[in-house]
Amino acid sequence: MKAYSLKAVGDLRFEEMSIPVCKTGWCLVKVKYVGICSSDIPRIFQKGTYHFPTIPGHEFSGVVDSVADKENEALVGKKVGVFPLIPCKKCEACKRGKYEMCEHYDYIGSRRDGGFADYVAVPIWNLIVLDDTVSLKDAATMEPFAVALHAIKKASIKQNDSVCIIGTGMIALAAGQWARRMGAKSVTIIGRSNYKRNLIEKSLGFKYQTINDEIECVDAVIEAVGSTEAIDRSIKTVRAGGRLVLMGNPSGDINLDQNTYWRILRKQINLVGTWNSSYEYNQPCDWTEVRDAFNNNELEVEPLITHVFNKESLMDGLNLMREHKEPYCKVMVAWEK
Repeated sequence: MKAYSLKAVGDLRFEEMSIPVCKTGWCLVKVKYVGICSSDIPRIFQKGTYHFPTIPGHEFSGVVDSVADKENEALVGKKVGVFPLIPCKKCEACKRGKYEMCEHYDYIGSRRDGGFADYVAVPIWNLIVLDDTVSLKDAATMEPFAVALHAIKKASIKQNDSVCIIGTGMIALAAGQWARRMGAKSVTIIGRSNYKRNLIEKSLGFKYQTINDEIECVDAVIEAVGSTEAIDRSIKTVRAGGRLVLMGNPSGDINLDQNTYWRILRKQINLVGTWNSSYEYNQPCDWTEVRDAFNNNELEVEPLITHVFNKESLMDGLNLMREHKEPYCKVMVAWEK
């Protein structure tokens, strides 16, 4: 099969590789579409994966090509999304069914080979089976939609709440959609510049402001950047007694000055962190809610997919994101249409 193998930091090679072995309880997924996550950029060009070589890519959809066990043969040919975290199922968090907080997890696309390949080995437990009518291009966004839903649930959005989301990435804009679906009376997206104003206002119908604009305090804020500046803006924007969810992955140390810290105390902010998304095979969870929304065509997915490259041009997609050559939201690779 053809795959992109990360040999060392910055050394990503498109080459011929062996098809993964499908062991008991696992299957082979033939990749159709794979999204490039913002976390893939530092993973490939700055920090590396947990070992080399590794095939990156954790946001992907495809079709079950083969299974190891006869009892799972009915899955062959099914369209699927994939929960990329593989829990140990032995730690304290796993015993409570909180698999996203597993202490010893494996992860497709960073700790083991992922979706920048013709085939990926996936545990049956991690499969989300989709209706035949679901677009596999759309389905490759299930992971960021699930992460966004998890964050919105942490914010306890209620009918007529005012919500602000700081950040303009795929997950931030997906979170805005979930907040609106849960009854928020207003959703404001805050970015650093007017880079994505047209997408946010015209395509998605959200109010847009820059981080330097004067902003009214709101009931709930989702911080989706992971910087000191964004967290400071979040603390200023949430109303007294409001809810603040920290979701953005930090690119470095976060430093809050004394006045910012005082605001957390004096405003009595309900502050919570969020990580990944909830999952349980064939049981209600974030991923089944995303699946149902996809099956029923209830989410605005197409406006978020701003670029689609073929698999031979994956490096062009990575470089577009790395160098911010033009406005983008979700950069997608059509592996095999």
